[in-house]
Amino acid sequence: MLKNVHPLLTPELLFALASMGHGDEVAIVDANFPAARVARAHGASCVVLSGCNSTLALEAVLSVLPLDDFDPVCAWTMQVVGDAKQVPLPVVEFNTVLHSVASTQANTLERFDFYDRAQRAFLVVQTGDMRRYANVLLRKGVISVDG
Repeated sequence: MLKNVHPLLTPELLFALASMGHGDEVAIVDANFPAARVARAHGASCVVLSGCNSTLALEAVLSVLPLDDFDPVCAWTMQVVGDAKQVPLPVVEFNTVLHSVASTQANTLERFDFYDRAQRAFLVVQTGDMRRYANVLLRKGVISVDG
């Protein structure tokens, strides 16, 4: 056990997050998302956190992962099929977390655009979340000593 490390950050997940570079993306997805197939598509790591929901996983990941601030958009969620304006509860929760940590909110992507983008992710984190649309993509930023 380490001090000051979120308990959901397993050694496997910490290693994968630490291996990411600027601009790499991580997909935090729900239990219904085809995480293994999507990760396998481009040789990404797939870490399973079956004991938590996607919002808790997002909080844990953001405790160590800086978000990209070079572009105005660094997070994406999946649009509700047939009603792109609907905002499901998981997305409300994601935006609350993103706003509190990085003063940003997620943009939305059409379902298949989300899948395509997730296939290019460096890392896929599958949670045990059974709620629909509990999926979010994040682009990693930089940690700098020169301001």
